[in-house]
Amino acid sequence: MSTFIIEGGHRLKGEITPQGAKNEALQVICATLLTDEEVRIQNIPNILDVNNLIALLGKIGVETHWNAPGDCTFKAAQVDLDYLQSQEFMEHCARLRGSVLLIGPLTARFGKARIAKPGGDKIGRRRLDTHFYGMQKLGARFFFDEEKGAYSIEADKLTGTYMLLDEASITGTANIIMAAVLAHGTTTIYNAACEPYIQQLCHMLNKMGANISGIASNLLTIRGVDRLHGHVQHRILPDMIEIGSFIGMGAMVGDGLTIRGAGVKSLGIIPEAFRRLGIRLYIKGDDILIPAQKHYQIESFIDGSFMTLADAPWPGLTPDLLSVLIVVATQARGSVLFHQKMFESRLFFVDKLIEMGAQIILCDPHRAVVVGHDHKIKLRGRRMVSPDIRAGIALLIAALSAEGISQIDNVEQIDRGYENIESRLNALGACITRK
Repeated sequence: MSTFIIEGGHRLKGEITPQGAKNEALQVICATLLTDEEVRIQNIPNILDVNNLIALLGKIGVETHWNAPGDCTFKAAQVDLDYLQSQEFMEHCARLRGSVLLIGPLTARFGKARIAKPGGDKIGRRRLDTHFYGMQKLGARFFFDEEKGAYSIEADKLTGTYMLLDEASITGTANIIMAAVLAHGTTTIYNAACEPYIQQLCHMLNKMGANISGIASNLLTIRGVDRLHGHVQHRILPDMIEIGSFIGMGAMVGDGLTIRGAGVKSLGIIPEAFRRLGIRLYIKGDDILIPAQKHYQIESFIDGSFMTLADAPWPGLTPDLLSVLIVVATQARGSVLFHQKMFESRLFFVDKLIEMGAQIILCDPHRAVVVGHDHKIKLRGRRMVSPDIRAGIALLIAALSAEGISQIDNVEQIDRGYENIESRLNALGACITRK
């Protein structure tokens, strides 16, 4: 288990370029299973979750050729379906939540799929009902082996249908899309997730010969085709969560930080969420400049009521950034209520911030009130453990702004979503050592 040692108080200045989007990468890489021809994907982030998925595909029989860093060609011509029954495959799936995205393409192309109950962040229950509901609506049969903890899907053929999802699950929508593109007839998905990463998946599949309309809305229409072709090239968007993390760093410890190539049109409400905390940021073309700011004042609503920031399906505020926004709020002027609706354990990391000196009231598993210090009280360095990717980066931001030395254990959680983060931040002036 690796550890970060962070010497707080160092200011960050300069330029940084965000990595490719983790969540998009997991989807589009799994989508390469839908054809036996080559598919080239660029801007792939060099992070643990993505690397583990690519390694898993290699064991299944997918050929990979790295054209350059972050640029890989996939060819799923010789898929070993017998390997899906192995204990080794089950153990690999259990360590990688992204493995759930194999269900759709494997069932669509080969008529069967098998995965273990996937692992991932310790942020509370993350049900898979939407995935299996969608597959069953398309005509697949679902089995669960409780003793082995294995999910199996079988289908003689998939048939298009209308479905209304009970939640706008991102990975659930992605799986259903990847299955429906090869189903017989037309599939209509209402209450579909419509995040930019889902849009990107749809655009790539259309380039491969799929027929998907309604992209960017929550009502998708998919007319099934007999096969998809390859020989297409797809570029992954910049990671909006990493961009939000950098905005938070620039606000708290920046002396002028520029985020290059931020994919501003795909950020949605993220810049506005930081502005509601009083953060000044300027958008120039596709770049974001966060100037040094001694103070930032939390806004109130127009009627003067207490500011509340809550997560919501796209185009609402992504839950993945609430941890970062909470840390940023600890040094603002004023108070703000955060409402994390989707996961019941994601706010528990605030105990670590309270130990560092933050004034936070954890109302219940879903709500926390942050009373800003306005830099009059500095956070204090502490030893901490990273429980998940997003809490991990939030604790790292807190440590960068704290007085003294902080230690964050289990930083492999951060590695799952952030590429070479300590070297990139050290180049801006941070003092982070990995042990």
